Amino acid sequence: MSSLKPSIDSRVDYSLILPVFCLLLFGVVAIYVAVSHDYPANVWNMVGQQIAWIALGVLISFVVMFFNTKFLWQMTPYLYVLGLALMVLPLIFYSDSLVASTGAKNWVTIGGVTLFQPSEFMKISYILMLSRTVVSFIQRNKEHERSLKLDFLLILELFFYTLPVLGLLILQSDLGTALVFLAIYSGLVLISGVSWKIILPVFLTAIILLGGFLLIFISDGGRGFLHQLGMPTYQINRISAWLDPFQYAQTTTYQQAQGQIAIGSGGIWGQGFNVSNLMVPVRESDMIFTVIAEDFGFLGSTILISLYFLLIYRMLKTTLQSNNQFYTYMSTGFIMMLLFHIFENIGAVTGILPLTGIPLPFISQGGSSIISNLIGVGLLLSVSYQNNLAEEKQGHYQRRRKKVILRKIR
Repeated sequence: MSSLKPSIDSRVDYSLILPVFCLLLFGVVAIYVAVSHDYPANVWNMVGQQIAWIALGVLISFVVMFFNTKFLWQMTPYLYVLGLALMVLPLIFYSDSLVASTGAKNWVTIGGVTLFQPSEFMKISYILMLSRTVVSFIQRNKEHERSLKLDFLLILELFFYTLPVLGLLILQSDLGTALVFLAIYSGLVLISGVSWKIILPVFLTAIILLGGFLLIFISDGGRGFLHQLGMPTYQINRISAWLDPFQYAQTTTYQQAQGQIAIGSGGIWGQGFNVSNLMVPVRESDMIFTVIAEDFGFLGSTILISLYFLLIYRMLKTTLQSNNQFYTYMSTGFIMMLLFHIFENIGAVTGILPLTGIPLPFISQGGSSIISNLIGVGLLLSVSYQNNLAEEKQGHYQRRRKKVILRKIR
């Protein structure tokens, strides 16, 4: 049996695939419930679209799984430039009605048909580019002792690749997605070994600025002042809804108020499959967690969050098993992206955080998000695949070495 050549199947990390499959199934069921009440005439069309996007994402993920380090390393700069080019498109091809409802030019719309959201795919390119940058920086300076000067240079080099992305997101008025990129940036800076003497002052400064902003916001005339400085009205409304979602529950904070009522109405066990007594705008997308909480209650919500924890655990385990620096930073970036999405989305719909329009990974409706997340899973599967392949080669080498030694003894 030991002489048999290992198959591709033996190198696939099914313990990583299982929670993803369960999350995708959860998502399809939740979307069906949402659209069957809100858009009953288009229920199978919308659910079918989601299944088609999942199928396409799974196919791409399967292909990505076979990418090795050398190929990813060489392709990363091209993917980064391509991602930036795609992010320019929403500034040219956009829907006036969609911009009016969301306040952002982040979707490519041509001929009245909304096609995709480039920033979702840029997240993967950005993670790869920053991972490559950290590894290159470490290799260039491996003969120098780590100092504050080198740490500052690394931070600046990483920010050099972050600035164009943030600039385009500012032009798109997409604050929520910009926060995701900042979360990825922060995670990779932390894991790169930057001194706490830099991180602590930056963290404290961010806390002070955030506190100052909130004090201005809640003060008399503060919202008007921020609006005069250029803060969009929809962002002001979202923060107002976060601070007091029931003050304007019939107007600007209707979505948040209805969402929190829906979550509370689910109780422990939920109201049952395909039961909905409340109208929550766009609950098939950013507010999808309200559907799960309403129908399946606290128990269903706990199972969903547990699946995310299991997925993150498997990703961390795969990352720790890899001896490849590029893979380590790449995996960390994707994990940070997922964690921020999960924390922000669920935190927003439950009233802990402001609503930013960030989708719930593998659950919310949307082809760009689903495919992007599945590409990320493909990259993690690639890490596991290459780990297993390296172990096979090492085992084969050891077996050959033992045979040679035995022959010499004989």
